[in-house]
Amino acid sequence: MSYPTGPYPPPPGYPPGYPGAYPPPRSTNAWAVAALVCGFLFAPLGIVFGHLSLSQIKRTGEDGRGLALAGLIIGYVMTALTIVVVVFGLLFLVALAQSVSQLPDDSTRVTAAPGDAGRLPAFVAPRNLGANCQYPKGDLPASTPVTPPRSGRVPTDPAQISASMSTSQGDVGLQLDNGKSPCTVNNFASLAQQGFFDNTTCHRLTTARAMKVLQCGDPTGTGAGGPGYRFPNEYPTSQYRLSDPGLRRPIVYPRGTLVMANNGPGTNGSQFMLVYGDTLLPPTYTVFGTVDATGLATIDKIAARGVPGGGDDGEPAAEVRIESLRLD
Repeated sequence: MSYPTGPYPPPPGYPPGYPGAYPPPRSTNAWAVAALVCGFLFAPLGIVFGHLSLSQIKRTGEDGRGLALAGLIIGYVMTALTIVVVVFGLLFLVALAQSVSQLPDDSTRVTAAPGDAGRLPAFVAPRNLGANCQYPKGDLPASTPVTPPRSGRVPTDPAQISASMSTSQGDVGLQLDNGKSPCTVNNFASLAQQGFFDNTTCHRLTTARAMKVLQCGDPTGTGAGGPGYRFPNEYPTSQYRLSDPGLRRPIVYPRGTLVMANNGPGTNGSQFMLVYGDTLLPPTYTVFGTVDATGLATIDKIAARGVPGGGDDGEPAAEVRIESLRLD
């Protein structure tokens, strides 16, 4: 039996005259490989290289279509994830910046000098004075329907604003210190203009040696009422660093000082204290004005009547009803 000695016949399906060898394998498109790699490392390039490789493969018939498609898909997915992360990151930074702007500016606070111990510290205007007054919702609802004052920047000029409080015991003139505590004055003026204080009683009188105040501003007359929102302290708290132990040491609030009452840091609302004698309090009670001589004479008359039962802290024996409180 004889065997052919010539070249092997071509495989089935190849054209006549084929020399008898298998065709060389098709090359893989380089852009397809680049698309896959860049899809992981730098997604936008993966997308560009993916489209470029598909276009070339269509013309040249090279291998690598799967690699190009994988690079495209990965590139699009990674790009979308990057956009989502960036957007959420920006939103977080904006929210963080807003939160920080609402905190007291500790960098501009100074600690009261040792020589000033026991007295209200000298006023040094914080960098953000009146720049961002905020009045968020409080823990308790408003005792009387009222609209919170405007938030954001409030003017510090004029530095002094006059107000008049007519009571059942006599008139009390007030000078509001807008140049030192503008957010507090903004609140007080807003409440006064809405008639919040009208026909309310001053519910507390103290006659102790270290504390002499007449407290007003609660529509319920119980000491627990308020406007339904709260706001941070200003002067003299603004003159101390937040970590300063001096914030816990009492200082003298002199006779004639108009002071906000509060129930802890950042809990100011509508209640205020008229200081008719030097009073010891920690510097966490905002001073926002003064009481004139006529007002002090009125309060002295109220204090002379004392507290029922002979105590030194309670409801005044002489009823004090605010008939009106208005800006002059």
